Amino acid sequence: MTSRGMKYWNTGTIPLIAPDVLGDIIATAADIAIVVSDVGRILSVLINPAHSTFEKLDHWDGRDIRDLLTSESVPKFEAQLQRFNAGEELGRAIELNHADTSQLEFPIRYSMHRIGPDGAILMLGRDLRPIAEMQQQLVNAQMALERDYEAHRENDTRFRVLMETSREAVVFVSATSGKVLQANTAAAAMLGRSPAELAGSDFSQHFEGRKREGLVDALLSVAVSEGSDPIEIGTVHTRRSVAVSPKVFRAGGERTLLCRIETADGVELGTDEMTEDLSGFYQEAIDGIVFTDKTGVIAAANEAFLTLVDAPHLTKVRGRSLGDFLTRGGIDLKVLIENAVRSGKMRLYATRLQSEFGNELPIEMSATYLNDRANPSIVFVIRDASRVEAVRPPVGAGREEGMRSVMELVGSATLKDIVSETTDVVEKMCIETAVELTRNNRVAAAEMLGLSRQSLYVKLRKYGLLKRD
Repeated sequence: MTSRGMKYWNTGTIPLIAPDVLGDIIATAADIAIVVSDVGRILSVLINPAHSTFEKLDHWDGRDIRDLLTSESVPKFEAQLQRFNAGEELGRAIELNHADTSQLEFPIRYSMHRIGPDGAILMLGRDLRPIAEMQQQLVNAQMALERDYEAHRENDTRFRVLMETSREAVVFVSATSGKVLQANTAAAAMLGRSPAELAGSDFSQHFEGRKREGLVDALLSVAVSEGSDPIEIGTVHTRRSVAVSPKVFRAGGERTLLCRIETADGVELGTDEMTEDLSGFYQEAIDGIVFTDKTGVIAAANEAFLTLVDAPHLTKVRGRSLGDFLTRGGIDLKVLIENAVRSGKMRLYATRLQSEFGNELPIEMSATYLNDRANPSIVFVIRDASRVEAVRPPVGAGREEGMRSVMELVGSATLKDIVSETTDVVEKMCIETAVELTRNNRVAAAEMLGLSRQSLYVKLRKYGLLKRD
């Protein structure tokens, strides 16, 4: 209010307002107006005639306002009344909830004003029910969104579980772009790619002699034609003939192709059973089975291998080199990998396995090279040979003859000469074994024996093994 307006009200030029007119002004200015005494007894109640949601509240006259408030509003009113009677400046209005026998609870925001020397207080109230109703609508809308979101998550989880557990190879393809929207594990195995690699890729690139537009048009043509035969086509990565059965539907305004992929000879059920059998054998096998890449880095291992190396979980060995668990480390691993890559397999390689805690165990290993895929791998089968060593004779038949020859020298030669001759025999046997294990790889044999390459050549020449294939 301007200073001029304040002066206008204070000069007394405004005539006194008649009580009936004042009541109408107050009733119109507020939704509800209550005059209470300084102790909280209701002296008068005025209702805005334009506010039709209130019933007549004449029965409030003469009652204590506390009897018409909810339990949590009574302390708020008493604290506000005490500050008002003490003459403190009231910073803001107070919100009170009324509970009347004839109505449900309804919230009112009151401002308090002194109107007479007898301590009467005018409480001008604004009905908060429209705001409360709007807030309730927002809460209900939020709860509805949460329910829809939870239902969406539940349906999405069910869909993913169904896709992953289904034995049928299923791929969703966009009819507009020809890209793979989603594929399950069975489809990924049939196409020779992982589900993550398939997602977002052109569906046509996984089949021989097909362009994107041509394949999508052919799939759409089969999908909209009743009784059409599936499209028989060859896969690029797995080199197998498959039959693709498409079905078109519209979702989110975009046409999508649901493609079921089966082997052209119809033997996928048996293949799935074989896959389950092989998976069960891999998990339950007595011997350790380890899959590595071409450098020997472990990609997967079964429980038997984890038991041999005392590893608590696959995560403890995945990503590590298999050589970390072999006593001769990289030497053994290099011999195994080179022979497996060169000839496709290597069998019965004897060495020792070292566990996470340093325990050593005699083992026999075989390696198989799998090169019929985009990322070749090597499979190692590891068998505990401790029992075999326990029952194996300490000296072989050939060695027994050599030992007899040595013992026959006793009495006819000095101990120094006997030891010298025995050392040469053992040294020659060790060099022959290393050359045989490494398939005549002189560098690997030298590393296995802990010799330099020059020292190995000297000893090969000494024992007449230099020209041996």
